[in-house]
Amino acid sequence: MLVLVVLFVSLLILRGLGALGVQAFASWQDATRYALAVMFLFTSTAHFTRMKHDLAKMVPRVFPHPLGLVYLTGLCEVFGAIGMLLPKFRSVAGACLVLLLMAMFPANINAARKGLPLRGKPPTPLLVARTDAAPLHRTDLVVDKALNTHQAGKS
Repeated sequence: MLVLVVLFVSLLILRGLGALGVQAFASWQDATRYALAVMFLFTSTAHFTRMKHDLAKMVPRVFPHPLGLVYLTGLCEVFGAIGMLLPKFRSVAGACLVLLLMAMFPANINAARKGLPLRGKPPTPLLVARTDAAPLHRTDLVVDKALNTHQAGKS
């Protein structure tokens, strides 16, 4: 839930700055792109803090080196966030982040089924609540990618 708060609060702040004249955030599309980057940078930090051990427990046993995968996915989130802000890499970064979220989804299902806590807190009782943000992230990225493709066609 905190991830969604970070996403929406950063979106509102950035769009507000755009309304005040900051050109980088002048449109909802641009503000959303930056807000998504903020969100991914925020979520990536968990991959490199004490929480990394909780995340490693989420990785299904079929995958080797869970802690290594946690580091790798954290780096992917960082590079994806940066890539979304660079016009040359924007479409590729958005597509890669969509694939990354889809790849990480089984870990969320695994965590919900096993009742794994995060940061020592008991797990969310419903699978839907534990994975609520993933479809939203994918939707935002797909919309952003589609808007960029549409805009590129106009130029």
